[in-house]
Amino acid sequence: MPVHPTAIVSPAARIAETAEIGPYSIVGDEVEIGAGTRLMAHVYMEGPLCAGEDNVFFPYSTVGVASQDLKYRGERAETRIGNRNKIREFVTIHRGTEGGGLVTSIGDDNLLMAYVHVAHDVHVGNRVVLANAVTLGGHVTVGDWTMIGASTGVHQFCRVGRHSIIGGYSVVTQDVLPFSNTVSERGIKVFGANHTGLERRGFERGTIEKLQTAFRLLTRAGLNTSQAVARIRAEIPECAEVEELLAFIGGSARGVIK
Repeated sequence: MPVHPTAIVSPAARIAETAEIGPYSIVGDEVEIGAGTRLMAHVYMEGPLCAGEDNVFFPYSTVGVASQDLKYRGERAETRIGNRNKIREFVTIHRGTEGGGLVTSIGDDNLLMAYVHVAHDVHVGNRVVLANAVTLGGHVTVGDWTMIGASTGVHQFCRVGRHSIIGGYSVVTQDVLPFSNTVSERGIKVFGANHTGLERRGFERGTIEKLQTAFRLLTRAGLNTSQAVARIRAEIPECAEVEELLAFIGGSARGVIK
């Protein structure tokens, strides 16, 4: 494998022959790097860490280091990263803790732009875009196909539902509904379904219209959440995505943003 002479690679690391370790990178014990993955330069990796295939880690990214959680006492925890991710400059990804299942995970085909922070025990799905300086607090879950705008902070233990989009500079302190377009503007609010994103991903027009009706009942009909859910069940024909939305609401421990 091509390893730059200035890189420091632990003999205990397992690195595929087609991976590339760039200048001044440091790869610690118990780090596994898959085929075609590239560490451009000045990348720091600490195990236990498994990074899959065809990922690109840009300069000064830091992956798998110990949590900032004051309750962390050095227990063995790990970081898992899938395939074909782009991890941009100065991204920080911290491994899990005992209080959160001991794993931080990132799926496949994600883009983490510069200065993104992924805290301990976070789980990011697939095809997610985290724009510059997005901060995910500990124990956050981000669903597939989500887009989170620049400088947005997501509070610990919040869930971000799949196919949602969050506007830049938002402050997220409750769960973000799947399929929603959510923006923080003098208080964070939902502005209906993520119409453009859902269209681009091939959702049928009828499905999008049903979701839009569900969001109207949730956010603009003057109903509390329980009343809105009852109206949605009564008025919207059977739809798997609407059922997913209602299940997400029913499973929320922090409440959902409306």
